[in-house]
Amino acid sequence: MRPLILALSLLSGSALAADFSPAATPAPQDPVLERYAAAKARQDWDGAAASLRQALARDPGNADYHNLYAYSVRKGRNPDMNLVFKHYSEALRIDPKHRGAHEYIGEAYLMAGDVAKAREHLDALDGLCFFGCEEYSDLKKAIAEHEARTAKR
Repeated sequence: MRPLILALSLLSGSALAADFSPAATPAPQDPVLERYAAAKARQDWDGAAASLRQALARDPGNADYHNLYAYSVRKGRNPDMNLVFKHYSEALRIDPKHRGAHEYIGEAYLMAGDVAKAREHLDALDGLCFFGCEEYSDLKKAIAEHEARTAKR
């Protein structure tokens, strides 16, 4: 009986380890995000925005798509900031804890010269990132750089 119990415990332990191993559960591929990544690598912001606009037509409830669409528009030539804020806001309406959207809308507010609104999103990230996170650090740095630039004027 003992060898059977030992065998079962070893089997269940290895099965358990396999279930929680990151390599055992590959992330599903999202063709929209793959096209976005390829366009971003080329800094083809119009192409990235077009791909995400099509994706949003099919899946308007996807916070990541709204966030990356707004980012692509913001990075492009002559960004329509009303459209940028609309889509970042929609991403945050869908997912109020979306760290990327908080960071990027904060950066958009800096582009518009509204440091107070950028700081609101920094505060939101501070609450979401218990031990700090890249989004918080990046927005904090962007605010400091913006303030240093505007202080020189």
